[in-house]
Amino acid sequence: MLERRPIFPNVIEINHQAGQILGSNVYLIYDRDEWILIDIGFEETVEEIIEMIREMDFPLSRCKTLIATHADVDHVQGLAKAKQILRTTVTAHPKAVEPLRTGDHWFTFARIPPQDIDLDMPPVEVDHTVDEGDKVTVGGLNLDVWFTPGHTDCQLSFRMGELLFSGDNIFRDGSVGAIDAHHGSDLPRFIRSLERIRRSDVQWLLPSHGPYFRNDPQRLTETITRLQGYQHLADFGTCAVDWPLMDQWEKELAEGWQVR
Repeated sequence: MLERRPIFPNVIEINHQAGQILGSNVYLIYDRDEWILIDIGFEETVEEIIEMIREMDFPLSRCKTLIATHADVDHVQGLAKAKQILRTTVTAHPKAVEPLRTGDHWFTFARIPPQDIDLDMPPVEVDHTVDEGDKVTVGGLNLDVWFTPGHTDCQLSFRMGELLFSGDNIFRDGSVGAIDAHHGSDLPRFIRSLERIRRSDVQWLLPSHGPYFRNDPQRLTETITRLQGYQHLADFGTCAVDWPLMDQWEKELAEGWQVR
């Protein structure tokens, strides 16, 4: 039997358990004999992860569901394989249903030709959808579902007591999940999601990448301020709400602008 290494009571993070990075963070939440996974990562690590879970003496038949925090390939590519092996269900936000069902290469970031990224995205049926205000139960534990769009339009977070499984909203260095219009990113909604996390009394953030960390309002404020600036710059193209430079340029042209 493999010794369990929970990072908090009833919470095991698979990279931490393995002592090495296997991919995006995969959280195993358990109570009594029942357990769930929040995200699963790439297909190539599914068998290793499930074997590790078996060696930790979790009954494989007691996996209640596999949750997708959002539909990015690095979080969900292994869903179809894990669902088949564990004979369980998949849970996601309603807006993730279609890209997961069709194995959409573009929305999931599985195919980005300029960067030579071309990954398989096995289609998988979503059996249960959850949205803002819903609860996910594991044994006697309750996880409150937060809808926190911005990185994508299907980003979910899950609160369990003082913990927030926060997806790609923010990482320990203050960076955030990729911002891309093709991916459903939305800067104003992203800011509102971060503001919600900042004003909450959650003590710990458990992100989808990298180490968990304390909920630090100052770090969140710095990130929010950066994203507020992006709303008015060309950095992320159509994700911006306006581009004040063009208004300034129009005014200068009307006034006979010239280099000085």
